[in-house]
Amino acid sequence: MINDLSKIRNIGISAHIDSGKTTLTERILFYTNRIHRISEVRGKDGAGATMDFMELEKERGITIQSAATHTVWDDHHVNIIDTPGHVDFTIEVERSLRVLDGAVLVLCGVAGVQSQSLTVDRQMRRYKVPRLAFINKLDRSGADPRRVCEQLRDKLGHNAVLMQLPIGLEADHDGVVDLITMEAIYFEGSNGEEMVRKEIPEAMRHEAEAARETMLDAVSMFSDELMEAILEENVEVDQIHDAVRAGTLSRDLTPVFMGSAYKNRGVQPLLDAVVRYLPTPTEVENHGVDLGNDEAPLEIVSDPNKPLVSLAFKLEEGRYGQLTYVRVYQGTMKRGGTIVNARTKKRHKVGRLVRMHADEMEDIEQAGAGDIVALFGIDCASGDTFTDGSIDVAMSSMHVPDPVVSVAIKCKDKKAEDNLGKALGRFVREDPTFRSKVDPESNETVISGMGELHLDVYLERMRREYNVDVETGAPQVAYRETVSQRSEFNYTHKKQTGGAGQFGRVAGYLEPLSETDERDFEFVNEIRGGAIPTEYIPAVEKGFQGALEKGRLIGFPVLGLRVVINDGQSHSVDSSEMAFSAAARGAFRAAYSGAKPIILEPVMKLAVEGPTEFQGAVLKTMMQRRGNVIGTTEEAGFCRIEAEVPLAEMFGYATDLRSMTQGKAEFTMEFARYLPCPSETTKELLEKYADRRKDDE
Repeated sequence: MINDLSKIRNIGISAHIDSGKTTLTERILFYTNRIHRISEVRGKDGAGATMDFMELEKERGITIQSAATHTVWDDHHVNIIDTPGHVDFTIEVERSLRVLDGAVLVLCGVAGVQSQSLTVDRQMRRYKVPRLAFINKLDRSGADPRRVCEQLRDKLGHNAVLMQLPIGLEADHDGVVDLITMEAIYFEGSNGEEMVRKEIPEAMRHEAEAARETMLDAVSMFSDELMEAILEENVEVDQIHDAVRAGTLSRDLTPVFMGSAYKNRGVQPLLDAVVRYLPTPTEVENHGVDLGNDEAPLEIVSDPNKPLVSLAFKLEEGRYGQLTYVRVYQGTMKRGGTIVNARTKKRHKVGRLVRMHADEMEDIEQAGAGDIVALFGIDCASGDTFTDGSIDVAMSSMHVPDPVVSVAIKCKDKKAEDNLGKALGRFVREDPTFRSKVDPESNETVISGMGELHLDVYLERMRREYNVDVETGAPQVAYRETVSQRSEFNYTHKKQTGGAGQFGRVAGYLEPLSETDERDFEFVNEIRGGAIPTEYIPAVEKGFQGALEKGRLIGFPVLGLRVVINDGQSHSVDSSEMAFSAAARGAFRAAYSGAKPIILEPVMKLAVEGPTEFQGAVLKTMMQRRGNVIGTTEEAGFCRIEAEVPLAEMFGYATDLRSMTQGKAEFTMEFARYLPCPSETTKELLEKYADRRKDDE
């Protein structure tokens, strides 16, 4: 167990797809002697990078799930999580950042800040994660770290400060200038493992001095001591380090490092910066809620001697049963000890405690506060809190985005249905953004996810891991319904059978919520004088919420609705919660058509990046899909076009875009908002729904 918490760093490596995160992690593992041979993501040896250990990852050359590893650098224990860059696997980034104390934001030296860089940055802000930036791929044609640093300031709003300058760019990239010690660093040896410090080349001295002055100006804002030293012209290296650390921890400063992971340059200084500037577990505030005290907020302290609090942030089906990744926030977890799930109150024995290295593991006896480890054979869900039973606490869970694409599936072979059930059960437990349900109307199994690639990967895993071949129907879009005007209701539910009957009357109105209101539903109780007894009000609210699950237009959920009840009536014998719940459902049905319901469609924020020569072709693909172009930017022969496009028009877009741009453009999309459907689409959807209802009858 690591007792000195100041020697622990929990970091994530995140970025846009293809910025070189996995390649960078591979180099980190090599320089810290965790692996003894470098394998490339798409290497000729076919081994694939250490962190991309799934067969599918090796084949596609992308990271699909986050992988954890542990290494040691300069006597510090570093837990690293390499995360996917593709927007379809955004939950992997969410759950990693939820448990990490610091992060390295990797940027491509050519493309700079890209669409997924913005998403990752937003996630880092959500979890208040301090970060360093690493500008990678300086060996590539068109690399310009100063431009990327400007983009960090302009597009992401960072106070980005260069801590290094490149010695040569593109094919001439040879090393970096350290602006703190004012030395040139070269990386020699067959794999760049020997770091050699020399004098700064004469041709760069003037540029380096100017850059150092700019850096000191920015950094001195975080240290009065450094500011005085600058005025007295007596600056010490340690004073600069302390000021950079203070700025990084307050998240008001983003130190920018650079290099080329693929060419083995700039990685060791980045590791030094991780250890020097990113927070220890004790420097990060963690909060939970006290379940025994009406969910009052509670500060969790990184102290191995206090009662245990840990969070299960990721599940995986391993060779020996379920593998649960756990971050220990407080206390100590011991092998053979007992832990309690705060959600289910179930007790579990810790049979095997391991430290992960991609898909390999190393057994340990205990893990203290601040560590990231894994447990075997414990049945739980992603986001569960484990304690030692002496306190009743839950950690706040992570943000889970709603799925945007659904596909109906059915087994080609009836015998494989059991296996399909097992596969879906496992994937739903492992990934909160993957959902599976049986449509009560069509009796089809419907799976939902974050995009076509996301669902593709799961269908492929079903085939490989469970031997289940499935047929997929047309993807189904998650439409929604809402109301566009106020509509009154005054509904009485009466049912008389032998003995006590059912009676309840509710009156009031439905109306749309304002566009700025992000809630899906608001219930307002304006009952005066006990027209409906207080104990029945929750049942009325529950009845309305139940009715919203399936709208009356095309059977999709209703959102953006305010329900106000202002009158009603009850009966001393016949009224019950069930009666008022039924009255609420009846009132909704009666008032809904009068509120002029409309259909909403999910609109995606689409970002396409590719060579400028294809700009016209890309715009054409967007216009054909009812796209609304938000903006275009051009830089160094590359253009980036952003648009809002309805999801219903986006199926098969990847193929179209590739054929229009000779495979040179790539796109990312994420859910933006719901907007009303055009009249032709509405008409088509209403006809389809009516036909389906006829078939069911």
